[in-house]
Order: sequence, then structure tokens, then C-alpha cells
Amino acid sequence: MLNSLSDRLLKWGFSWQGLLDNRHGEWWVVAQMLLISAHFLPPTPPPSALGLAWPLPVRIVGLGIFTVGLLLGIQGTLNLGNSLSPLPEPMPGAVLVTEGAYGRCRHPLYQSLLICSLGVTIALGSLLHLLLLVSLAIVLSRKAHWEEGRLCQAHPSYAAYIASTPAILPFLPGLDWRSS
Repeated sequence: MLNSLSDRLLKWGFSWQGLLDNRHGEWWVVAQMLLISAHFLPPTPPPSALGLAWPLPVRIVGLGIFTVGLLLGIQGTLNLGNSLSPLPEPMPGAVLVTEGAYGRCRHPLYQSLLICSLGVTIALGSLLHLLLLVSLAIVLSRKAHWEEGRLCQAHPSYAAYIASTPAILPFLPGLDWRSS
């Protein structure tokens, strides 16, 4: 299993040198993973410390939103198939996917992460998790810009796809830059 993981990391383009110099966008992946992992922290401050009783229906809505995010992530992962990589650098020879979840937006996996983060934030009622959501949105937006520069080089038709398809979340400044 360890050899399989090592082979997969090499196929994606990970290297120790890349972690040092960010040659394939490794730093974006590290930042993304740290922010995702931080979502396991307890709510800070807890709503009760602010004098709030966080209602069960709001928590359930948050869990529902989280579940939708998971399902969208599964769809995007399946649609991408062998072109899947956590790095913003496209794998050599990877096909450009514009159907399924990729017909809805150019970065559905980033969209699913943000929806999951929103769900956690709502379920916990945590200011810390709201800060994590905003930070994750910034990191994923920057990572997507890096990725799109490489995709334009690898796939000449990508520029037309940019013009016609929302980036991460439609019409949300910073997460959809079709008009810029």
C-alpha cells in the first residue's frame, strides 16, 4: 500500500524539491490541507459563550449543506477520473473535462470543499470556522488561478471554457472571475 501511495504521489508530480520551491503548486495543497484539517477543531468561541443557544434545526441545516458538499465532491471526483490530482499543475496528457460537474463550474472540487466548510460553520455556529471558510475560499481562489494558467497552456480550448463557465461559485466576487 505504501508503494502504491508513493507511486500515486509521483504520478501527480509531488516531490521533495517541489515542497521546497513550489514548482507544481505544492504550497497551495499544503495550505488547503491545513485549513481543511483545522475544521476538526471545536467551535471557538462556542455559541453558548456568546449567550446563544444554537438551535438544533440550524445544526441540521448545516449537516445537510455539508452532505450536499460531499455529494458534489464525489461527483466531481468521478467526472475527473484519471485526470484527478490535488496539485494545481495538470498531469501530462490529462484530458480536459468540461462535462458533468465540470459543466456546472470549472472547479467543482473546490466548490464542494467550500460548501462542506459552510456546512460545518453553520452546524457549529463558530466564528473560528467562519474564519476558516473565508481563508479556504481565498486559498482555493488563488490555487484555481494558478491552475487555470497551466490549463490554458495545456489546453488551448480552456480560454473559451473560462468565458462560459463559472469558476467556483457563480456570481460571487473572488470565486467567479468570468468577467475579469
